[in-house]
Amino acid sequence: MSTPPPVEDRLRAALDARARLIDVHELSPYRPPTGPAWGTRRIRRVASAVAVAAAAAAAVAFLLLSGSPEDNRPAPPARDPHTSPPATSAPSAHGSPTSEPSPTSPPATPPPTSTATQR
Repeated sequence: MSTPPPVEDRLRAALDARARLIDVHELSPYRPPTGPAWGTRRIRRVASAVAVAAAAAAAVAFLLLSGSPEDNRPAPPARDPHTSPPATSAPSAHGSPTSEPSPTSPPATPPPTSTATQR
């Protein structure tokens, strides 16, 4: 009984026989590819990558800038510093209210200005 040659020897013999069938006239010289340098698949990949990047940037900008303006305002003071607190009138010993203004309330009318002091 004879043993068959190993698989590697058979493959080498088959490839060698196939290589002997090709001669110099069947080989073509190297020519650079012609036509568009960018294929439609590559253009689609680049366009989709740009679209995804733009969508991600828009989402980040929206999340960072979407805070409501009321959240950024400082809290108002406990009372308005420009107005005086309501005056509580305590009954006076004389029984008549005083006509003098309170030192914390603004004057009722502004003082008159003269034209000589404006020059």
